[in-house]
This record gives sequence, structure tokens and C-alpha cells, in this order.
Amino acid sequence: MENKKTNPQKQNLIIDFFNEFKKDKTGMIGLSILIISILISLFEPLILTYKEAPKRWRDINYWQDNPTSAPPIWLNLFQKEKASITANIEAISFETNYIDNQLNYKILFEYDYNFDKPPVDLIFHLNIKGNTGLIWKVIRPDKESIILYDGLYNAYGNLRISAFNDSKNRIFRFYRESVPKFLARQLDTITTNPMTILFNTKKNDMAENFLSLKGIYRFEITGKFSDSNSEVDNPYMVLVGSMSGLMGTDNMKRDIFSGLISGLKWALFIGIATSFIAVIIGVMYGIISAYFGGFVDGFMQFIYQIFIGIPVLPVMIVMSAIFKPSIWTMIAMMILFSWTGSVMTVRSMAMQLKEETYIEAARTIGAGHFRIIFNHLTPLLLPFSFASMALAVPSAIVYESSLSLLGFGDATIVTWGQILHDAMKGSAVLSGLWWWIIPPGILIAVLGMSFAFLGFALDKILHPKLRNR
Repeated sequence: MENKKTNPQKQNLIIDFFNEFKKDKTGMIGLSILIISILISLFEPLILTYKEAPKRWRDINYWQDNPTSAPPIWLNLFQKEKASITANIEAISFETNYIDNQLNYKILFEYDYNFDKPPVDLIFHLNIKGNTGLIWKVIRPDKESIILYDGLYNAYGNLRISAFNDSKNRIFRFYRESVPKFLARQLDTITTNPMTILFNTKKNDMAENFLSLKGIYRFEITGKFSDSNSEVDNPYMVLVGSMSGLMGTDNMKRDIFSGLISGLKWALFIGIATSFIAVIIGVMYGIISAYFGGFVDGFMQFIYQIFIGIPVLPVMIVMSAIFKPSIWTMIAMMILFSWTGSVMTVRSMAMQLKEETYIEAARTIGAGHFRIIFNHLTPLLLPFSFASMALAVPSAIVYESSLSLLGFGDATIVTWGQILHDAMKGSAVLSGLWWWIIPPGILIAVLGMSFAFLGFALDKILHPKLRNR
């Protein structure tokens, strides 16, 4: 009969709790942010624009097709002259055939260029196996054609041709043939961006003043291999714009949006794991100290006083410098120094509870100390620690960010603190790269705020005396 009564009572308590929680607006805001954060972490592979970003964050080759220090693309909404945006261009035609036992191929691309500012580069990719001759030609909207590349390649893997580096001389030749000789001699081949000429209206000052030639650009790639065992596949082009991604790029061409999404799961994991373990340790420490009292309580309080007197961040910096930076050692250190937060509150509550008659009755019938602690005291006091857990999460997130910012973070993973550290090293403030600094800072604040809101809401519900404060 007791079990049948207990289950409905528990259900009613849970329903009452959620009804009270729904009345707290800040708590609901915090819960909403937390749910959204968890969903983003779960669907990270679908959201990431660069799928291998978490594993290859520090792989320079992975980001080589991005512009350096490019602002986010949504800034175009506030500009009269639209900057070019980084885009992948897929082939509209890819034909292969054998002539005289040699593999021939022809690839066609089309791109509708509709920007007011020139791109940074134009890159062609092709997977090949063997020795191939290749011609890369562009036909502009004004019907002018430029051969961007004509040469031999002997490669096994990815062939990459950059118009900025590999086609510069051919584009400059097109300019010299298009303007009077005295202007051709004045061309500064060092400072002039060849993309300014390639996407410019044909005129005398097209090396200096950009008047976008908008319309369909047609790219033709033709080539053949010297033997029949050759292979060719996966052709694509990248227009490297002066703007890139939802959050721009850093000075190492990395997509900041991908870094922010990749760092979210680590912020949640570090914050929740650290606070959960630390608060559980603190709760059990406080209960045991209060229950046994006397010498045990005095000794445990002496240990507690030592830990609360330790300056946490300086000690963690020293320990991070001694031990190899790792996310696991960082979590262990944060647990080691943050378990003290809930000890005194739990101890004072446990001191009152241990004098209750049902505790005395349990002792009388022969219940052991640990049975009383785990079966009678802990279930009553543990719910009051939920608010402490929520309030401890922001501290853990900020500690990790602080250590990473100072260069003591785990470089094998992507965290918001690591992004800020790289921004500091890259002089992002002096360079005006605000999109590299502000987004991770805002995310740290918002995620921390969500747990703080949850903690305050739980505190009000679990401690009714706080409701009117």
C-alpha cells in the first residue's frame, strides 16, 4: 500500500515543481537556451559548414581555400556595394573519352558573378592519377577569353590551381594587350590583385579602379593523359570572396562559425561534468562532516578551510604549466578546487536533520552510519544541490576559457577559450577583426547566463523563503 501511495505522491511533487518552474520567466529563458544548446550539439554534423573542422582545426591545408581574415557575409546587408562571397562552383558538364588509347577530359563551369567588389582568388580542384596536360580557360560576359593555365601536371591525388598564384602572369598579359602601351608599362605587378583585372570591365584603368563586370563567367578545362591507366574525377572550383561564412574567418583562414559550433559541446561538457561531480563531492562531504561531528567534523572543516583559502586560478595556471595541457586534467583540477562551494550550506542543513526523530529511530533499530547517510540524509539534501550545480556551471566554463586564453588549454580540441587565445595571438583587436573576438565572448556569457538563470529559479522553488527576496 505504501508503494502505491508513494508513486502518485512523487508524480504530484514533480508536477508541482514544473508548474512552479514555468512561472519563473528567467528560469524558462535559461532552460530554453540550454535546450537549444544541447540540440545544436547533437546535430553538430548537420550544422557545421566544414564537417571535419573539429578534427582538423589546426590543419592549415584544410582551410587553404578560404580568404584570410574575411568578415561575415551578412555584413553585405548593410553595404551599398556588395562584396564577393566565397562559394563552391560545381561542374555543369564533365566528359571523358579515350582517343588513341589516351584519356581525354573536358569540364565546364558557369558562375553568375553579381558583386561590386572583386574576389580574392579563384581556385580549381581536380583529383587525378597520372601525367596530364591541362588548359584552363575563362570566357567573360563580354566574350573576352583568357587562358588561365596551360601546362603539365604529374600528380596522384588533388590537383590545385590558384588563379592568384598560377595565372597571375597570364592575366597581366591580358591587361597589357587591352590598354595603351604607356599604361601597360605602369602596371605594378606586385601590388595589383589579378582578380581586379579578371572580373573588371575592360577599360584603360581596370588595374586600379574596379567596375564590376557582372554576368555569366564560363570556365573550360580540357586535358589529356599520356597513358590509359590514368584517372580523373571530382572537379570543382572555389570563388574565394572577400567575405566568407556566417562568422567570417581568422588570420589562418579558419571558419569561425565552425569553431563556435565545435566548441559548444565542450563548453557544455566541461561545465556540467565539473559542476555535477564537484557538487556531489561537496554535498557528501558536508553530510559526513555534520553527521559524525566531533573530531571528524573538526578535521574535515580544517581541510575545508585550507581549500577555500587557495587562490584557484593562479594554482591552476601553475599546474597547467607543469602537467601536459589536457581537457581531462583541466576538469580534474576544477573539481579539486570547486567542491567546497556547497559544503557549509549542506552541513548546516544536515546538522538539523540528524537530530530528527526518524534518524534516532533508525539508529535505535540498528541502522549503520552509511545506511543512515545514504538512505535518509542524502535523498533529502541532494535536491537542494541542483541549484548549486546550475550556478557552478558558469564558473567552470569561465575557468576553462581563462586557462585557454592564457595558453594553458588543450590544443587538441576546439573550445571558445582556444578561439579567444588565437585571437589574442593574432592581434585581432589591433587588426579590427571584431568577429573573431565578440562571438565567442558573447556565447560564453549567454551559456553561463542560462545556467545562472536556471540556478536562481531552482533556488527560489527549493528554498521558498527566497521567493520574496
